[in-house]
This record gives sequence, C-alpha cells and structure tokens, in this order.
Amino acid sequence: MDDLTWYLLAWASITVPGVLLGWLRVFPKAGHPAWAALLPFYNVYVLVVDVARLGVLWFVLVWVPVIQLVAVILVNVEVAKRFGRSEAFGLGLTLLGFVFYPVLGFGSDRYQEGTAEPVGPV
Repeated sequence: MDDLTWYLLAWASITVPGVLLGWLRVFPKAGHPAWAALLPFYNVYVLVVDVARLGVLWFVLVWVPVIQLVAVILVNVEVAKRFGRSEAFGLGLTLLGFVFYPVLGFGSDRYQEGTAEPVGPV
C-alpha cells in the first residue's frame, strides 16, 4: 500500500471510533436512542434533522459533494448551539470531531429544545 492509504487508514482508525463514541452519548442527551448512532446514514439523518433541528434538505445537502463541506460545518455549528456551545466549538466538531464529540457527550452540556442560541458565561 502507498503512503496515502496508510494515512487514510490511520485517520479513520482514530476519527471513526472517537466520533461514534461521542455520538453514543450525544444522541441520548438530545432525546434519541444511543443505537441510532450505530446505523450508517440514519445516524447522520438523526444528527441533521433531529439534533441540529435542520430540515431534510440539509440532510440531502450533506451528501452533495460540491457543497458538502459547507453543509457539514453548518450542521456541526447548529449542533454546538443546541448544546449551548459557540460557533467555534461547532468548527471544532467539524475539524476534530473525535475530540469534540466526546467532550460534548461526556461533558455536562445539556440539549436545548428551543432556540439554538449559545448560552453566555454565567
């Protein structure tokens, strides 16, 4: 195998379990069963439509290659806001999800049903 393949395998072996572990804790906080994080495509649907509270159109946009990166960033920013975190934390969810999703899942952050406005410092 070439070097790129090894890098991609190393990245996937770190990222996938980290994000999955975080999702297993984030989904129940948002009122969804943890098993939903284990089902491919359905987990993204739950994250986009139910947790981030964006429409089905956003679920479709996450899979469109041309605008995928922008859609994923915006979805993660909305997830961060739903848990009272900032837009910068949402960017962290996008770029370092294997770190930030477990922080969100295992932390004391609570899911906010209403508006997706971050809670300021107390």
